[in-house]
Amino acid sequence: MAPNIATNTAVTLDELLDFVRPRHRAILLTRRADGSPQGSPLTCGVDDSGRIVVSTYPERAKTRNAKRDERVSLIVLSDEWNGPWVQIDGTAEVIDPPDSVEPLVEYYRNIAGEHPDWDEYRQAMIKQGKAIIRVTPVRWGPVATGGFPARLVASED
Repeated sequence: MAPNIATNTAVTLDELLDFVRPRHRAILLTRRADGSPQGSPLTCGVDDSGRIVVSTYPERAKTRNAKRDERVSLIVLSDEWNGPWVQIDGTAEVIDPPDSVEPLVEYYRNIAGEHPDWDEYRQAMIKQGKAIIRVTPVRWGPVATGGFPARLVASED
């Protein structure tokens, strides 16, 4: 079996968003008050304006951190562990309830499609006090895959 060669593929913003849309597993990196990183595994999506969106609660560390310092990073992963991934650096906007309800509807639609009862969903978001974090991509790394450096994979001549 031939070893996999690691790849790094530069992408445009549109290509980045196309890569992220079907992938919902991510790690959000925010900054604690002392400047150290805070990592949070989560589910994400892409809204109609091309922002990465995360459903959350106002009292979560990631939410408090993003309010204090809008500079965040997301590492978006593939479902399979060795699949492609990308890091996205951006600016975060936190929307608290009740203003978060309609953005949460858009979040749900873009990840899961239509809900069987939108009134019920809206009420649940209000009852749970859900917030949403929207991240506008500012910089992103190449879409990467793991593997060996090309120099270690000798071709047989």
